[in-house]
Amino acid sequence: MSLPKFAPPRTFYAELRRRTALHFQTAGTAQTGNTQLLSKAVVLVLSLVALYVHLVFFTPPTALALLECVLTGMVIAFIGFNVMHDGAHGSFSRHPWLNQFAAYTLNVLGGSSFMWDFKHNHVHHMYTNIEGVDDDLDIQPWMRMTPDQKRYRAHRFQHLYFWFLYSMLYISWIFVMDYQKYFTRKVGSVALKPMTRHDHLTFWGFKALNLIIYIALPIYTVGFTGWLVGFLVSASVAGFVLSIVFQLAHTVEQTAFPVPHEVTNKLEDEWAIHQLRTTANFATDNRVISWLVGGLNFQVEHHLFPKISHVHYPVLSKIIRQTCEEFGLPYQEYPKMRYAVASHVAFLRQMGRAA
Repeated sequence: MSLPKFAPPRTFYAELRRRTALHFQTAGTAQTGNTQLLSKAVVLVLSLVALYVHLVFFTPPTALALLECVLTGMVIAFIGFNVMHDGAHGSFSRHPWLNQFAAYTLNVLGGSSFMWDFKHNHVHHMYTNIEGVDDDLDIQPWMRMTPDQKRYRAHRFQHLYFWFLYSMLYISWIFVMDYQKYFTRKVGSVALKPMTRHDHLTFWGFKALNLIIYIALPIYTVGFTGWLVGFLVSASVAGFVLSIVFQLAHTVEQTAFPVPHEVTNKLEDEWAIHQLRTTANFATDNRVISWLVGGLNFQVEHHLFPKISHVHYPVLSKIIRQTCEEFGLPYQEYPKMRYAVASHVAFLRQMGRAA
């Protein structure tokens, strides 16, 4: 398909980049992660290893096992937010090999870093909230996520059943969507970039390893029923946490869903302003949430500067907010996470009932 074209850049983003560069030069700090981020990554990865070893090899009592499965799902999501996400954007470390190592945690967790890189970095970040291009919006026919998607009668209740579908994200991701992209050579309607021999071997090698780690070995040690219950619990928790955090960034009442001109295929705004209109922050003053979700509550900052590590977003947000005020541009934010969740539910209800 022909991809939409943005309006020519003006002065806003150039000035914003100038001020951001000046900040890092004055502070004398790198734009990548720091020792605090590395320490957090170590804590999260070791926590996941400890939980896995205890569940698989020590068979705790049922109540404790279920609790640990819930924690495992949460830690999987937190590793995705804090380690994989920064690594995939090249912002985890100033060392390329460490960025790749961080990005490859997704392969260990069951996904594909190759598919994620193209889907997230090349498509979603460029064409945010554009129907037919941004694959993150495609949950059809189960949910209607934009005004331009076809509405089915069941969508009237999507604000009630969304939690179940969100819980299925992780399972669908590792068992269906990665393979769908691999064999169709597409991410939604966008052609997938060519894969090298190394990419093919990495894809299939880690998929085989995942079957051993997450299916064969646990079944051997705890039995099929114990594995099935534990896997469904941890995978559902991981799926819901991953889904809700990413959805709060772009599918709420404040965000826009721009449509290219039907003849010229051009968008009204330049890329940076497009990001402002299609993205929203939430709970940026909550340090606990910011630590857990890897700064993804600062989505405006992340979309404008995806190659800057999330550890710098609190300071960066002040620069962006002030620049937006001076240029008369929107800076969309929900002060509390519960307000963003409520707005997302209201958005789903609106999409389900709209003609």
